[in-house]
Amino acid sequence: MTSEPKPIRSYSQEDVQQILHLAIARQADDQDKEFSYQEILEIASELEIAPECLQLAERDWLSKEGEIQQRQAFNSFRRTRFKKRFGNYAIVNTVLVMLDLITGGGITWSLYILTLWGLGVGLNGWNSFQTEGEDYEIAFQKWSRNHQVKKLFNSVWSKWLKAWQI
Repeated sequence: MTSEPKPIRSYSQEDVQQILHLAIARQADDQDKEFSYQEILEIASELEIAPECLQLAERDWLSKEGEIQQRQAFNSFRRTRFKKRFGNYAIVNTVLVMLDLITGGGITWSLYILTLWGLGVGLNGWNSFQTEGEDYEIAFQKWSRNHQVKKLFNSVWSKWLKAWQI
């Protein structure tokens, strides 16, 4: 009886990444474990990944995480701004409808304001909850630039104030 040799398994780089990702995720789920940087270095060493390559990968990951957090802040800003606009719309139009009811015995002129302003608020809501597309990217880039300018201005202002306090 001759035993047939087992076929040698081989995997593409993408397959290896997915398998290791799933294995690490399972281990982390089982033990609620976080990995220290030293442990990541050891794993990379065992996989023959150069420390410089690991540092570049970590820098890229941190950059992506930063952008994800920035996008979450932007989405939160847009939704908060929409809620504020919707609140203003609801309050003002409630007062206008009440005024129209009291003065005219029915809803007449306030319906036009309610409808036209409502159209604008509806479109604003649609844009506020969109998180994809070219318009979203343009709005995000504009917000990001403004956010960076504000951050830079605040930094310069606080340094200037500290310099004058000494």
